[in-house]
Amino acid sequence: MDRTEGTDFSFFISSLAMQASIALGIMAHPITNRTETNLSHARLIIDTLAMLKEKTTGNLTTDEDSLLDKFLYELRKKYAENTSNRKKEGQI
Repeated sequence: MDRTEGTDFSFFISSLAMQASIALGIMAHPITNRTETNLSHARLIIDTLAMLKEKTTGNLTTDEDSLLDKFLYELRKKYAENTSNRKKEGQI
């Protein structure tokens, strides 16, 4: 299958990163238009992206690898911020 057909890897990881962003409260849920935080769901998606990074090592283009690294860095950073804020507020 040609890379221009169907879903490519960059689109796939972008959609996962968007789901994590919704779970982290970075963006509103597209159906409810509400911003809510679900750290356990965010953690699951971040861990899934990390697993994909590990399992695809050596098989990604430079752009795909960079994009995955960028998403993981940003999402992990936001997750850590949210976790820290919740601990300060006594929610965790």
